[in-house]
Amino acid sequence: MYHSLTIDLQHKMMIRDVHIADRPRERLIRQGAESLSNQELVAILLRTGTKQESVLILANRILSSFDKIQDLKDATIEELMLVKGVGQAKAVQILAAAEIGKRMYRKHSEGRYTIRSPEDAAAYLMTDMASLNQEHFVVLFMNVKNEVLHKQTIFIGSLNSSIVHPREIFREAVKRSAASIIVAHNHRVTCS
Repeated sequence: MYHSLTIDLQHKMMIRDVHIADRPRERLIRQGAESLSNQELVAILLRTGTKQESVLILANRILSSFDKIQDLKDATIEELMLVKGVGQAKAVQILAAAEIGKRMYRKHSEGRYTIRSPEDAAAYLMTDMASLNQEHFVVLFMNVKNEVLHKQTIFIGSLNSSIVHPREIFREAVKRSAASIIVAHNHRVTCS
């Protein structure tokens, strides 16, 4: 369980007003990252607040703009910049951290990921595709050992459909010298 530092949003407390031992960075060093709240972790990523607000208040506002912290992994720069006090640099920092988290979560081996069953393919793709709002048609290109050579989104469609041309899939398969392919989508696909 983590102990969180809560800041009254009505009071414009700056980080310098927080006792040094209770500041997020110092607590992380002393107690470990798992002891920090989501607000404190985002505050560390942001590094600074604005002239009017502390980094903790800004972090809280970012988190309040999304239903849950997991939604940050799918946020766009534009969505993050809609939050008052978040410019392009802060938005990029958050997106970079989210991408690092996605990459660490993937269960890939040191070498290429080998697919031996439909479950392996699902595990490989679910991290990225589980929460997509639009239709994504993704192809895995594999070598003769069923190791993934490349993953590519071939088409992004509307909320519930996409039109995929086979030539786009096979052009990429030839280019990659793929021995086999796996196609996946997160909604309904119409091929033509």
